[in-house]
Amino acid sequence: MSFWLLQVIPSKAAAQDSLFISKNDSSYVSIIKDNRVDGLIKRQIQVNEETSRNARRQDKGFRLLVISTTLRDEALAAKTKVYSYFPELKAYLFHQSPYYKVKAGNFKDRKDAELYQRRLELLFPKGVFIINDLIEVKLKLPGEEDVIEQD
Repeated sequence: MSFWLLQVIPSKAAAQDSLFISKNDSSYVSIIKDNRVDGLIKRQIQVNEETSRNARRQDKGFRLLVISTTLRDEALAAKTKVYSYFPELKAYLFHQSPYYKVKAGNFKDRKDAELYQRRLELLFPKGVFIINDLIEVKLKLPGEEDVIEQD
């Protein structure tokens, strides 16, 4: 348990109340703090770190633009095709009126994106393009290496 000392300056109202101050009382009060308060503070620090970590899960990188179409069904079929042939890549469907766009992957390095671009072009002969985008990253914990989240 922790002990804190606080200097108390008695007021006239408190001096009249015999429950609070006696004539033999000093001008110090000891406060006994429960150790569980420290545990709660540490837990709140952890919660705050985890919450702010989620906000830092994006970084500049590259994605592959698989298709841009005005047909929603065509975009959904392209997204399904990406998942079917490349389950390690995360596929994203965006709608920017009037277009539906399917983007795939979270690449920190352009060279990694180029490898998948060649493979995806076999499935999408109209072309797959590397674009700059904000990507999702898996934050490293202390002692871990940087890892790109692909799923």
